[in-house]
Amino acid sequence: MKVILLERVDGTGVLGDVVTVKDGFARNFLLPRHKALRANNANLKAFEVQRAEIEARNVKNREAAGANGETLDGTQYVMIRQAGESGQLYGSVAGRDVADAIKAEGGKVDRSMIVLDKPIKTLGVHEVKVKLHAEVTVTVTLNIARSADEAERQSRGEDVVAAQFEEDRAADAEAASDMAAGGAGSFEGDHYEA
Repeated sequence: MKVILLERVDGTGVLGDVVTVKDGFARNFLLPRHKALRANNANLKAFEVQRAEIEARNVKNREAAGANGETLDGTQYVMIRQAGESGQLYGSVAGRDVADAIKAEGGKVDRSMIVLDKPIKTLGVHEVKVKLHAEVTVTVTLNIARSADEAERQSRGEDVVAAQFEEDRAADAEAASDMAAGGAGSFEGDHYEA
């Protein structure tokens, strides 16, 4: 299907381009979100008449997104989640969760603005891209931990999962040495002989 782009669309074109895209992409994404118009004679004429207005609106939206991006860029959000001993989450953090965390702190984002290649499934500090406008992308940091104390340690750069394994290994070694020193497995006093 041929469409006229009303804004820049990654991998497709820029404002004013007449491009051929797959029918489903046009019907399900571009047209409902008002990112494009069908390329017919009436729409081409209407676009040319309104081109200056559309370009001005696009510049205004980009500037508003840029101002919002200045406040969001580089911010850090703490998310408390349940996880196993290996640091694997008992679920995952999706775009909706990230958007909710940013909104809770006063940011203005929609779930569709969050760019996650795949859901986050481990504890730690993760960088996430937020696409505020077709031409404005910022990065926020998510600190996913099991507790506020753990989040604080992670923000200082500590690998809490590795530290926990080291603590557990040290405790096991100490318990083993205590058992060996106490003569674990040997009997003192009466022995039964058969």
